[in-house]
Amino acid sequence: MNLRAQRKMAAKILKVGENRVWIDPENIDNVSMAIRKEDIRALIKSKAIHAKGVVGTSRGRTRSLAEKKRKGQKRGEGKRRGAKYSRMSRKQLWIHKIRPIRRVLSGLRARRAITPTVYRKLYLMAKGGAFRNTAHVKSYIKEQKLAKKR
Repeated sequence: MNLRAQRKMAAKILKVGENRVWIDPENIDNVSMAIRKEDIRALIKSKAIHAKGVVGTSRGRTRSLAEKKRKGQKRGEGKRRGAKYSRMSRKQLWIHKIRPIRRVLSGLRARRAITPTVYRKLYLMAKGGAFRNTAHVKSYIKEQKLAKKR
């Protein structure tokens, strides 16, 4: 049964493309008898014809990937593109490293765990890149016995 004319009319009434017009397979006989726009409107009202929804691109895969990345997965060597410092500049890496070290040193000085002289020495060492991280600073202080006796 050719329902091309009915589909065209319904598309015009529903203001959608012909491909988005859904015709109920059980009411094909009624639809084939409809030859005026008025008949099509009645069929739309009785839900024998309606417009299908807009099909978009699913974001499900993207959401699951983002969730995994939040957990720290899928961030290995093989997923990295660009040069080493294009992901985070040398300066940013330095800032992320030096600020906690300086925070630890000033905290130790404030608690009087180290003398101002030792603080200055360690500060300059940190500035010169002598320490990898805060744990390294603390282990250095312990090794060299630079902490004040309680």
